[in-house]
Amino acid sequence: MILKRRQDVFFEHFILIVKNLKEAARLFRENVELLEDTESYAENIKLLEDRGDEYTHTIFKALNQTFITPLEREDIMLLTVKLDDVLDGMEACSDLLDIYRIKEPDPYMRLFARIVENCMDEIVEAVQLLADKKLNEIHRHTFRINDLEKEADQLYRESLQVLFHENNDLKKIIQFKEIYEKMESILDCCEDVANVLEGIIMRS
Repeated sequence: MILKRRQDVFFEHFILIVKNLKEAARLFRENVELLEDTESYAENIKLLEDRGDEYTHTIFKALNQTFITPLEREDIMLLTVKLDDVLDGMEACSDLLDIYRIKEPDPYMRLFARIVENCMDEIVEAVQLLADKKLNEIHRHTFRINDLEKEADQLYRESLQVLFHENNDLKKIIQFKEIYEKMESILDCCEDVANVLEGIIMRS
């Protein structure tokens, strides 16, 4: 149950986390579209991941020090963890692009990255509405996140079909399959965030 308003460390840091995520999603999409300096992009996303870890640590520390919280403690913990998972996924995928030295932009990777960025826009809006206590308005964003995740599922299936049908290079197949899987998993994490938000709405 949401208690009487006390603008506090939790909502403030949720906003910081999603703004950080939005910046990471922009960098991630740029990296996938250009693939010119994957090492630099991976390093920059790692810096944002480190910043996100600081925000996460602040929230967990506040949970241990706060008796009355604006949301159920379990919801605060779960939302924090699921948001962190999204950024971890982008960091892991950026590392793969750098490790494998992928230099040719791939249309499926580009589409995945754009879906990730679109999802992040929805998450930012939803979390801002949560902070503003406008819970009924969150649904349209969680529904959109679910739709985008379904698009990613379809894209993943199509990408694998094309990969296996049009390539005989086993090395490329292994590398691209892993990258596609990691990209699709980022969208799964976004859907997890949407599910947590829906749970908060139901219990309010």
